[in-house]
Amino acid sequence: MVILGIDPGIAIVGYGVIECIGNIYKPVEYGCITTDSKLDFPDRLKIIYDEMIKIIDTYNPIDMAIEELFFNKNTKTALKVGQARGVIVLAAVNSGLDIYEYTPLQIKQGIVGYGRAEKHQIQEMVKMFLNLKKIPKPDDAADALAVALCHTNCLKFKDNFRMV
Repeated sequence: MVILGIDPGIAIVGYGVIECIGNIYKPVEYGCITTDSKLDFPDRLKIIYDEMIKIIDTYNPIDMAIEELFFNKNTKTALKVGQARGVIVLAAVNSGLDIYEYTPLQIKQGIVGYGRAEKHQIQEMVKMFLNLKKIPKPDDAADALAVALCHTNCLKFKDNFRMV
């Protein structure tokens, strides 16, 4: 089963594609979609949408796991990231993917076993689970791989996390 993990953003969208066969996880591809802050906002959303469609068409995932948004200060940024997240979800829906969302707490719990784990602990576990020589960079890509791995750990219960 191929799973696409997403760490949403407007300037940087992290993505990670993994293959899950039983309890064996194989990294297929990971990286980031970036948009230039000098571009008009609608153009940035179009870039994210178009790149998501390319990723989905290239790797044919079955499920997309996406991190829920968590902001406690900058409302303007939260709204823009929310719109970017919307075009990411739209790309997945238009491609026929099942979409699952996880909170940062659930992702940390699913990867490290502790919901208050620190970023470096998550990155080390991603490296270990995927048998990588080094921690994936940039951080957004490592975060997206963590979302995908979290989903593999929740596959038995995946209907509980399906986007409504």
